Amino acid sequence: MTDGIEECKRRTIINALAIIIFVALILEFALELFGNLLNLKALKLELPTALEGIYKAEDYRKSQEYIRATTRFGLVGNSFALFLLLAFWFSGGFNWFDQVVRVWNYIPLVSGLLYIGMLVFAYSLLTLPFSIYGTFVIEERFGFNRTTPRTFFLDRVKGLGLALLLGGTLLAGILALFQYAGSYAWLYCWAAVVIFSLAMQYVAPTWIMPLFNKFTPMESGELKEAILRYARSVNFPIKNVFVIDGSKRSSKSNAFFTGFGRNKRIALFDTLIAQHTIPEMVAVLAHEVGHYKKKHILQGTIIGILHTGVIFFLLSLFLGSPDLYQAFYMRQESIYVGLLFFGLLYTPIELVLSIVMQMLSRKNEYEADRFAAETVDDPCSLVDALKKLSATNLSNLTPHPFYVFLNYSHPPLLQRIQAIQGAKHKSEVALG
Repeated sequence: MTDGIEECKRRTIINALAIIIFVALILEFALELFGNLLNLKALKLELPTALEGIYKAEDYRKSQEYIRATTRFGLVGNSFALFLLLAFWFSGGFNWFDQVVRVWNYIPLVSGLLYIGMLVFAYSLLTLPFSIYGTFVIEERFGFNRTTPRTFFLDRVKGLGLALLLGGTLLAGILALFQYAGSYAWLYCWAAVVIFSLAMQYVAPTWIMPLFNKFTPMESGELKEAILRYARSVNFPIKNVFVIDGSKRSSKSNAFFTGFGRNKRIALFDTLIAQHTIPEMVAVLAHEVGHYKKKHILQGTIIGILHTGVIFFLLSLFLGSPDLYQAFYMRQESIYVGLLFFGLLYTPIELVLSIVMQMLSRKNEYEADRFAAETVDDPCSLVDALKKLSATNLSNLTPHPFYVFLNYSHPPLLQRIQAIQGAKHKSEVALG
């Protein structure tokens, strides 16, 4: 009688875990779908008065067509990915493939690398047509794509090689630690991943990013002198600024700051340089420097470290639970399938955390804008740069607030401009 009660309880827990994961996946998809539908509905036929002059009428219509096309295509891709996962899950695919790998009779570490690696590779192949269509059809239709088939193929090969070399090494370490390190394995994994992540931040600008793009030190001239002069004025230690050949993949433009220590670098897309005046370029650089000065990079690193610790601690609680494996119809338990299943179980927490991180990111963008506006000669140059960036990238000028809440790491253009102008007005009042 007691055994029957325990079995009933066990099945209730199993069903609860399966329901939690299923509901989390559906909820995440539904929220994204609802946000996208609201965002499409928020598209306006006419430019907001405050943003007039950014787009020509024809280009503005083109930007709305681009948003519709990418949104619909994204929904198709997300629907396919969700269908693929649910079909594989409820057909017993995880257990079937586990039995296939076990027949090969490798040690658990090798079996785990093969199991996860082959599933990831299969998923990549199945979703490859979406990447091809997005790049060579949608981006091409709207004049963005400059990627050749050769570059596209080489990017995938290089990415696969890095995944095998770096990702495989890290995964092997995690599997080995949980296999042999006992109850403190999660602590060792946390430390290992943190060290690995910090090392990647240090070496990526020098060794990894150049595998995909060419980083060329900016040539001497008026632009470089203006940038270095600004850097000295705000006491920002940098020896050089790099130009990245982003034009070989897209006409879109961007700038970013990466690395730390001696490997710290600011990279400006060649498309950005071609489209902006020197004051605008300095303003863009000032925004990136603002992230450094306001310690946003350090903040993100600390949050990432703490987040990693929480993940591994929770992982350690569920890896030994038979209920998690039964929820996916597994005949046998193993650490490597436990890693995958925990990732799905973690979905609702990750969804909430991602929204919080987006909110923090938008706050940081306002701070970086304010820093730039306060330290460049003319704050209007930053506004002009943001307007040009939006027009060049066919950005959505009227995104729905709920979509922004879910997805935007940067505030919408209108809000950024209003914040910069407000800061400028306060500064003028204070000086007056």
